Amino acid sequence: MAVSQLVKHGASLPVRAGGSARYAVVADTHSQPHPAAARLIAAQAPDAILHAGDIGDPAVLDALGAIAPVFAIRGNIDGRGLPDVLVLDAGALRMVMLHIGVAGPRLRADAAKLARDAGATLVVCGHSHVPFIGEERGITVFNPGSVGPRRFHLPIVFGMLELGPGWTKLLHVDCETGQPWLPPG
Repeated sequence: MAVSQLVKHGASLPVRAGGSARYAVVADTHSQPHPAAARLIAAQAPDAILHAGDIGDPAVLDALGAIAPVFAIRGNIDGRGLPDVLVLDAGALRMVMLHIGVAGPRLRADAAKLARDAGATLVVCGHSHVPFIGEERGITVFNPGSVGPRRFHLPIVFGMLELGPGWTKLLHVDCETGQPWLPPG
């Protein structure tokens, strides 16, 4: 099946009066979100939750849906029933959410093409479990990391996407400390 047949276009995320919004961004829950994840996500008071795939048990989406509306895509471990790609609008921001968007620290050519074709300036992806914020080819890339079981030495984190009139802020939150997470260095 061609990727274009698996893309769901035109989903609008909730935006507050004045154009502000807060979205929790998670990925790679693998059926076992960190025990503190729901509490920490709820404390952020998100307007919606974006799940960038590898959900595992669909009950994960039900639990997140008790916090805020959920927009989710299928990861490589998930069955059918969810789109492979979502094109999401949040006010003036258009984003593409897909599970595999980077190869190492580089934006994949197919992800960049999807974003360009959709008129998106942000790609939200998961898969690697590596929290990442970068820019390539004029497109911002946001991987929230993994809120599921620890993989190797990687942190257990989720992302926050905050919007205001004329600005966008991306950050990571550590599930073990509840504090903002920054890469060591």
